[in-house]
Amino acid sequence: MAVLVAGPVLALAAYDAARVLEAAAARGPRVVEQAQALVQQIERSGVSEELQRLKDINDFFNRRLAFKDDAVTWNLPDYWASPLESLEKRAGDCEDYAIAKYFGLAATGVPTAKLRMVYVRARLQGQSLAHMVLAYYAQPGAEPLILDNLRPEVLPASQRSDLTPVFSFNTEGLWQGVGQVTAGDPLARLSLWRELVAKVRAEGFL
Repeated sequence: MAVLVAGPVLALAAYDAARVLEAAAARGPRVVEQAQALVQQIERSGVSEELQRLKDINDFFNRRLAFKDDAVTWNLPDYWASPLESLEKRAGDCEDYAIAKYFGLAATGVPTAKLRMVYVRARLQGQSLAHMVLAYYAQPGAEPLILDNLRPEVLPASQRSDLTPVFSFNTEGLWQGVGQVTAGDPLARLSLWRELVAKVRAEGFL
Protein backbone atom coordinates (compact mmCIF):
# COMPACT_ATOMS: atom_id res chain seq x y z
CA MET A 1 0.00 0.00 0.00
CA ALA A 2 1.60 3.28 -1.10
CA VAL A 3 0.57 6.40 0.81
CA LEU A 4 2.48 9.36 -0.60
CA VAL A 5 1.99 13.07 -0.98
CA ALA A 6 1.07 13.76 -4.60
CA GLY A 7 0.09 16.72 -6.73
CA PRO A 8 -3.13 18.77 -7.02
CA VAL A 9 -6.63 17.32 -7.03
CA LEU A 10 -7.79 16.16 -10.45
CA ALA A 11 -10.95 17.61 -11.96
CA LEU A 12 -13.43 14.82 -12.66
CA ALA A 13 -15.58 14.43 -15.76
CA ALA A 14 -18.86 12.52 -16.11
CA TYR A 15 -19.45 8.96 -17.34
CA ASP A 16 -19.33 8.77 -21.14
CA ALA A 17 -20.22 5.40 -22.68
CA ALA A 18 -18.83 6.36 -26.08
CA ARG A 19 -15.47 7.22 -24.53
CA VAL A 20 -15.44 3.94 -22.61
CA LEU A 21 -15.97 1.99 -25.84
CA GLU A 22 -13.36 4.08 -27.67
CA ALA A 23 -10.82 3.36 -24.93
CA ALA A 24 -11.73 -0.34 -25.10
CA ALA A 25 -11.27 -0.38 -28.89
CA ALA A 26 -7.68 0.76 -28.40
CA ARG A 27 -7.13 -2.40 -26.35
CA GLY A 28 -8.49 -4.82 -28.93
CA PRO A 29 -11.66 -6.75 -29.87
CA ARG A 30 -11.76 -8.88 -26.72
CA VAL A 31 -11.83 -5.81 -24.52
CA VAL A 32 -14.50 -4.20 -26.73
CA GLU A 33 -16.73 -7.23 -26.15
CA GLN A 34 -16.27 -6.97 -22.39
CA ALA A 35 -16.76 -3.20 -22.40
CA GLN A 36 -19.95 -3.49 -24.45
CA ALA A 37 -21.34 -5.93 -21.89
CA LEU A 38 -20.41 -3.52 -19.09
CA VAL A 39 -21.95 -0.51 -20.85
CA GLN A 40 -25.16 -2.50 -21.42
CA GLN A 41 -25.20 -3.51 -17.74
CA ILE A 42 -24.69 0.10 -16.67
CA GLU A 43 -27.57 1.21 -18.92
CA ARG A 44 -29.91 -1.49 -17.56
CA SER A 45 -28.94 -0.84 -13.96
CA GLY A 46 -29.16 2.92 -14.34
CA VAL A 47 -32.96 2.76 -14.36
CA SER A 48 -33.14 0.47 -11.31
CA GLU A 49 -33.24 1.32 -7.62
CA GLU A 50 -29.82 1.73 -6.03
CA LEU A 51 -29.93 -1.57 -4.13
CA GLN A 52 -30.51 -3.42 -7.39
CA ARG A 53 -27.62 -1.51 -8.98
CA LEU A 54 -25.36 -2.75 -6.19
CA LYS A 55 -26.34 -6.35 -6.84
CA ASP A 56 -26.04 -6.00 -10.63
CA ILE A 57 -22.58 -4.43 -10.65
CA ASN A 58 -21.31 -6.67 -7.85
CA ASP A 59 -22.43 -9.76 -9.76
CA PHE A 60 -21.07 -8.46 -13.08
CA PHE A 61 -17.50 -8.11 -11.88
CA ASN A 62 -17.54 -11.14 -9.56
CA ARG A 63 -18.56 -13.28 -12.56
CA ARG A 64 -16.16 -11.80 -15.10
CA LEU A 65 -12.95 -11.46 -13.10
CA ALA A 66 -10.82 -14.23 -11.65
CA PHE A 67 -8.81 -13.47 -8.53
CA LYS A 68 -5.08 -13.17 -9.24
CA ASP A 69 -2.33 -11.34 -7.41
CA ASP A 70 -0.72 -8.31 -9.04
CA ALA A 71 2.58 -10.17 -9.18
CA VAL A 72 0.95 -12.71 -11.49
CA THR A 73 -1.20 -10.34 -13.56
CA TRP A 74 1.10 -7.32 -13.82
CA ASN A 75 4.49 -8.58 -12.62
CA LEU A 76 4.35 -5.82 -10.00
CA PRO A 77 3.97 -5.97 -6.21
CA ASP A 78 1.01 -3.55 -6.23
CA TYR A 79 -0.96 -2.19 -9.19
CA TRP A 80 -4.40 -0.57 -9.18
CA ALA A 81 -6.10 -1.44 -12.47
CA SER A 82 -8.88 0.50 -14.16
CA PRO A 83 -12.09 -1.41 -14.97
CA LEU A 84 -10.98 -1.80 -18.61
CA GLU A 85 -7.55 -3.07 -17.57
CA SER A 86 -9.17 -5.65 -15.30
CA LEU A 87 -11.61 -6.70 -18.04
CA GLU A 88 -8.73 -7.01 -20.50
CA LYS A 89 -6.89 -9.37 -18.14
CA ARG A 90 -10.16 -10.99 -16.96
CA ALA A 91 -8.48 -10.90 -13.55
CA GLY A 92 -7.77 -8.72 -10.55
CA ASP A 93 -6.93 -8.69 -6.87
CA CYS A 94 -9.21 -7.36 -4.12
CA GLU A 95 -8.39 -3.71 -4.90
CA ASP A 96 -9.23 -4.22 -8.56
CA TYR A 97 -12.63 -5.76 -7.77
CA ALA A 98 -13.48 -2.85 -5.44
CA ILE A 99 -12.22 -0.28 -7.97
CA ALA A 100 -14.27 -1.77 -10.82
CA LYS A 101 -17.41 -1.83 -8.69
CA TYR A 102 -16.86 1.72 -7.44
CA PHE A 103 -16.58 3.21 -10.92
CA GLY A 104 -19.21 0.89 -12.37
CA LEU A 105 -21.72 2.05 -9.76
CA ALA A 106 -20.73 5.69 -10.22
CA ALA A 107 -21.43 5.24 -13.94
CA THR A 108 -24.97 4.01 -13.13
CA GLY A 109 -25.59 7.25 -11.26
CA VAL A 110 -24.88 6.19 -7.67
CA PRO A 111 -23.33 9.29 -6.02
CA THR A 112 -19.68 8.72 -5.13
CA ALA A 113 -20.43 10.29 -1.73
CA LYS A 114 -22.32 7.05 -0.96
CA LEU A 115 -19.38 4.82 -1.92
CA ARG A 116 -16.11 4.19 -0.12
CA MET A 117 -13.16 1.98 -0.79
CA VAL A 118 -12.34 0.39 2.57
CA TYR A 119 -9.05 -1.16 3.60
CA VAL A 120 -9.81 -3.90 6.13
CA ARG A 121 -8.16 -6.71 8.02
CA ALA A 122 -9.96 -9.87 6.95
CA ARG A 123 -9.94 -13.02 9.05
CA LEU A 124 -9.56 -15.89 6.60
CA GLN A 125 -8.70 -19.46 7.55
CA GLY A 126 -7.28 -18.36 10.89
CA GLN A 127 -5.17 -15.56 9.42
CA SER A 128 -5.57 -11.78 9.45
CA LEU A 129 -4.99 -10.50 5.93
CA ALA A 130 -4.93 -7.05 4.33
CA HIS A 131 -7.97 -6.77 2.09
CA MET A 132 -10.12 -4.17 0.32
CA VAL A 133 -13.89 -4.00 -0.11
CA LEU A 134 -16.40 -1.46 -1.36
CA ALA A 135 -18.91 0.02 1.09
CA TYR A 136 -22.22 1.67 0.17
CA TYR A 137 -23.99 4.10 2.52
CA ALA A 138 -27.65 4.77 1.74
CA GLN A 139 -27.28 7.94 3.82
CA PRO A 140 -24.52 9.47 5.99
CA GLY A 141 -24.00 7.49 9.17
CA ALA A 142 -26.08 4.53 7.98
CA GLU A 143 -24.81 0.98 8.34
CA PRO A 144 -22.92 0.29 5.12
CA LEU A 145 -23.53 -2.55 2.72
CA ILE A 146 -20.36 -4.42 1.74
CA LEU A 147 -19.45 -5.52 -1.80
CA ASP A 148 -16.63 -8.05 -1.69
CA ASN A 149 -15.00 -10.57 -4.01
CA LEU A 150 -14.73 -13.05 -1.10
CA ARG A 151 -18.53 -13.29 -0.71
CA PRO A 152 -21.04 -13.21 -3.58
CA GLU A 153 -23.79 -11.50 -1.57
CA VAL A 154 -24.09 -7.78 -0.82
CA LEU A 155 -24.29 -7.86 3.00
CA PRO A 156 -24.66 -5.32 5.82
CA ALA A 157 -21.41 -4.63 7.66
CA SER A 158 -22.93 -6.17 10.82
CA GLN A 159 -22.97 -9.51 8.99
CA ARG A 160 -19.28 -9.23 8.09
CA SER A 161 -17.71 -9.67 11.51
CA ASP A 162 -14.69 -11.15 9.71
CA LEU A 163 -13.74 -7.65 8.49
CA THR A 164 -12.12 -4.92 10.60
CA PRO A 165 -11.94 -1.53 8.85
CA VAL A 166 -8.63 0.36 8.90
CA PHE A 167 -9.29 3.38 6.68
CA SER A 168 -11.62 4.32 3.85
CA PHE A 169 -11.63 6.76 0.96
CA ASN A 170 -13.36 7.84 -2.22
CA THR A 171 -12.90 10.63 -4.75
CA GLU A 172 -14.10 13.11 -2.14
CA GLY A 173 -12.42 12.20 1.15
CA LEU A 174 -10.19 9.99 3.28
CA TRP A 175 -11.30 8.65 6.66
CA GLN A 176 -9.91 6.67 9.57
CA GLY A 177 -11.91 3.44 9.70
CA VAL A 178 -15.39 4.19 8.36
CA GLY A 179 -16.00 7.33 10.43
CA GLN A 180 -17.60 10.57 9.29
CA VAL A 181 -14.69 12.97 10.01
CA THR A 182 -12.46 13.34 6.98
CA ALA A 183 -8.71 12.83 7.37
CA GLY A 184 -7.66 14.59 4.19
CA ASP A 185 -7.72 14.62 0.41
CA PRO A 186 -7.30 11.05 -0.93
CA LEU A 187 -6.01 12.21 -4.31
CA ALA A 188 -3.20 14.06 -2.56
CA ARG A 189 -2.32 11.33 -0.05
CA LEU A 190 -2.86 8.10 -2.01
CA SER A 191 -0.61 8.14 -5.05
CA LEU A 192 -2.02 4.90 -6.51
CA TRP A 193 -5.56 6.24 -6.18
CA ARG A 194 -4.62 9.54 -7.82
CA GLU A 195 -3.01 7.74 -10.78
CA LEU A 196 -6.01 5.44 -11.06
CA VAL A 197 -8.54 8.29 -11.11
CA ALA A 198 -6.59 9.90 -13.95
CA LYS A 199 -6.78 6.63 -15.95
CA VAL A 200 -10.44 6.07 -15.22
CA ARG A 201 -11.29 9.62 -16.14
CA ALA A 202 -9.47 9.24 -19.48
CA GLU A 203 -11.43 6.01 -20.12
CA GLY A 204 -14.76 7.77 -19.62
CA PHE A 205 -15.97 6.18 -16.39
CA LEU A 206 -16.05 9.32 -14.26
